[in-house]
Amino acid sequence: MYPAKLAGVPDALIFFCHLFFHQGKKRWWRDQGQSPPIDSLTLHIIPHTLCLISNTHRSMKKLFLYAGLLTLLVAAGCKSDGDEPIPEPKPKPTPTPTPGTTVDTTRHITPVVPVELKKAEKVARDNAFTFDLLRAVRKHSTDANVFISPLSVSMALNMTLNGAAGATADEMRAALRESGYSTADINTYCQSLREALLKADPKTTIGIANAIWYRQGATVKAPFIEANRTSYDAEVQALDFTSPTATATINGWCARKTNNKIKEIVKQVDPTTFMYLINAVYFKGAWTTRFEKKNTRSADFHRADGSTQQVQMMNLKDTFRCASSDVCDYLEMDYGNHAFSMVIMLPKDGKTTRDVIATMDGKKWAKAMESLAEAYGIVKLPRFKTECEYPMHEHILPDMGMKLPFNPELADLSGIADVTGLYISKVIHKTFVQVDEEGTEAAAVTSVDVMATGESPIQVFTVDRPFLFVIREKSTGVILFIGEIGEI
Repeated sequence: MYPAKLAGVPDALIFFCHLFFHQGKKRWWRDQGQSPPIDSLTLHIIPHTLCLISNTHRSMKKLFLYAGLLTLLVAAGCKSDGDEPIPEPKPKPTPTPTPGTTVDTTRHITPVVPVELKKAEKVARDNAFTFDLLRAVRKHSTDANVFISPLSVSMALNMTLNGAAGATADEMRAALRESGYSTADINTYCQSLREALLKADPKTTIGIANAIWYRQGATVKAPFIEANRTSYDAEVQALDFTSPTATATINGWCARKTNNKIKEIVKQVDPTTFMYLINAVYFKGAWTTRFEKKNTRSADFHRADGSTQQVQMMNLKDTFRCASSDVCDYLEMDYGNHAFSMVIMLPKDGKTTRDVIATMDGKKWAKAMESLAEAYGIVKLPRFKTECEYPMHEHILPDMGMKLPFNPELADLSGIADVTGLYISKVIHKTFVQVDEEGTEAAAVTSVDVMATGESPIQVFTVDRPFLFVIREKSTGVILFIGEIGEI
């Protein structure tokens, strides 16, 4: 039945070896696309095994060992002849990490296609508006932390601009740093910007949503509605402002569009309000190279007033993009596929965040971004979270030159409706930001309330003192958020 015994080799071992050979022959026949023939071994496997077991005088321990081995071998050979053999898994190549970085083999970064915008030159104007708005907010805020979304503010006001005329429209354009652009130009730019940002990086979550609610029973001009639906993808609908559910309707929309980070933009809907124009911006991005939680340590953070607080300081050793000016150092850290980034502006020794805010403008910002260069080092960044709210109609926007739209007697918003005395009564801006080891989550909502008078080179970059930060889209330079952190 099988070759003659070898001296000193037990029957069972010879049998198992022969069985392995037999299984190899079966696999060979299958590889040829043929059924293996039945041979003498197959006919005698079971009888011989029984004979082998019955004749053995070994201990029961060895008997059970042989029986177990036989069971495993038979089970391995019970695969039907028509099945393909299971291929051996191929070993995955191990990437060679850059010193100091953590290799994540599950993430695959695809190149990001640079965003192309109609009226791309307007980005410089938007960034100038960003720093002007930050200065105006800081001037009228005593809070240690400031966080705004210039994108949200401009989107909400540009929707309103579609209903403005004459000197009111001119003043709004000037305050938004849009002088020289027609309303049609601005609409085209905002449309292309929104569409581009939403698809800039599939690894990063971003939402830009717009909505307009007007008082039920009112008649709103069709061109105004059409412009906002087409260029801003705005949801436009009538709403019963006297209904107890009106406030929940508007706030519920804000909560949904900001992942519940901003749940209230309207404290109570005023039945005399003619219209609410609302923009919501949501951002959630994971660091391209994430901080490891095990490296987070308790550390000192020195407040602007000279006091010290304990914070959770994250640590990361990696290659970053850095630049320097006479007032601050810049450090850029990417999100996702590198389309979006955070730029930290850390004042130099002897300087403060107020000094940076006072001197920064669109041109200096552009120069700094152009000078960013790669450098290897250590970043120490505190985890932080802050929420802010600004009534921009009270001082901020008027200080920037927008006064007529808030004047009930002089405002001209006749493009919205044939209603006497339409004017902007409120511009409320609310923001949220949280930065941790995983990345950044940020949200902003801006509400424009329209009333009617006629009716009712770095080695160690330690962020241990007040700092500014920007969240931007890199290929366009568009700034989505900008903030100042004075305490954690």
